[in-house]
Amino acid sequence: MIRHRNRGSDHDAGAGTVLMLGIALGTMTLILAAALLSAAVVGGARAGSAANLAALAGADALRGLRSGDSCTVAAAVAARNQAEVALCTPEPEEGTVTVTVQAAAFLLPWPASAEARAGPPPGARGPD
Repeated sequence: MIRHRNRGSDHDAGAGTVLMLGIALGTMTLILAAALLSAAVVGGARAGSAANLAALAGADALRGLRSGDSCTVAAAVAARNQAEVALCTPEPEEGTVTVTVQAAAFLLPWPASAEARAGPPPGARGPD
């Protein structure tokens, strides 16, 4: 007796493999996207912290609470936080320093950047 196969099942051969490969590829893509997003968030937070600390140190130097040039002091503090000062704008008449820093972000080809301003609030006057 000769048995015939059901010819409808031949068309489905390998469909599960292709489906699993697609699911695996989609999962790997989502994991990579999550890793890149978390690297960007961490890099931005590090750049923000470095900018804040550099601006505070620069403002202290500008007010005479610390020796040295405000931008030089800000650059040194940024370097200690693995960042580089891209722009430093001291405003002696207001006693403020605005610092923009860039820090390398893990897994990303571009640096994370942040800006911070430190000093008294706008319009505030010191003691007479």
